[in-house]
Amino acid sequence: MDEVDSAVDSVLVENVKSFVSGGFGGICAVLSGHPFDLVKVKLQTGAYNSSIQCVKSTIAKDGLLGLYRGVLPPLIGVTPMFAVSFWGYDVGKKLVGNFTGKSIENFTIKDISTAGFISAIPTTLVAAPMERVKVVMQLQEGAKNSMGQTVKKILKEGGIQSLFKGTIATLARDGPGSALYFATYEYLKERLSTPGQSLSIGPIMFSGGMAGVSMWLGVFPIDTIKSTQQSSNVKVSIVQTTKNIYAKGGIKAFFPGVGPALARSFPANAATFLGVEVAKNALNKVL
Repeated sequence: MDEVDSAVDSVLVENVKSFVSGGFGGICAVLSGHPFDLVKVKLQTGAYNSSIQCVKSTIAKDGLLGLYRGVLPPLIGVTPMFAVSFWGYDVGKKLVGNFTGKSIENFTIKDISTAGFISAIPTTLVAAPMERVKVVMQLQEGAKNSMGQTVKKILKEGGIQSLFKGTIATLARDGPGSALYFATYEYLKERLSTPGQSLSIGPIMFSGGMAGVSMWLGVFPIDTIKSTQQSSNVKVSIVQTTKNIYAKGGIKAFFPGVGPALARSFPANAATFLGVEVAKNALNKVL
């Protein structure tokens, strides 16, 4: 009985470590990357034609703090979202290990990618409504609507269904995105590590930064569809949103804001994985 209790306690502790370290990594990601994300969304939704024009206009209208407009939803949402993501990744690794009979040390890129995809399923439930609120807030130039007021407005105009607008598009983005994300990080981390030695800050941040870049390169068109759908005040399907975007400018129309997204992805995800590794190491010492 004691052995069973000990095993249960061990699993619980590992889940807590994954959840807390992922949440801390999420806070690091938001604080370092939100201004880039704001520019990306405004370009994706047609509010501006260039990054420079967007930054200048935003600062002129709202000051430097305008670059952090809409930061509260992701800060509130990304913390549990990253917590759930890294927890889901660990759960995914256990599921893949049980299914394949492999130990985590012997995982292939395919195994890691599968675990990464699994992590996106629970994450989407947190990410979709928060991203909907974030996108609406980011597009309210000059407006002083708070997060609470924005949520009330969304609910008033379309009900709870409107708050979850873009959920399928979010999963379509985050599933393959998470697969690329974790696979790239684990691959580079392994290549840069020396057996028997702990990984230093440089390789962690480089691996994390490249994980973010590979993810965005792989799923950016889907993110454009998601942002466009979530910014709409009327009910519109993914298919119709895709057709509307293509009609505006062909394939190129799916990539507005790709520069800010890639510029943001490296430092934000370098900060994310550094935060995760630092938090996990600290928790390992106390739990």
